[in-house]
Amino acid sequence: MQTKVNSIRPFVGAKDFATSRSFYRDLGLTEVVIDPHLSYFSSQGFGFYLQNAYVKDWVDNTMLFWEVEDVDKQWNELVALDLPSKYENVRLLPVREDSWGRECFLHDPSGILWHFGEFKK
Repeated sequence: MQTKVNSIRPFVGAKDFATSRSFYRDLGLTEVVIDPHLSYFSSQGFGFYLQNAYVKDWVDNTMLFWEVEDVDKQWNELVALDLPSKYENVRLLPVREDSWGRECFLHDPSGILWHFGEFKK
């Protein structure tokens, strides 16, 4: 591609749009409402669209990787938010080591799986 790329923004589904919007705001993301069925959530210039659409097979198979500089720091921030006690179906899985680096996991209220990871240097 020759054209300058400004961003890549995936579309993420939500089983309960209002709950997912609240979850992502509590996660610390900034929300821009596009229309009543679509919001853009971002942090530090990176983001995704959350849409009021739910297809079980699609959502159940959605995974997103969020690269961070320090996965231990990210883990501590996620634990401090205590999202699993605030939202049904939210799960937080601890940091694990792999051949490429380290990561921890967060399932959102709809079942979207977020990988927070750092690559080995």
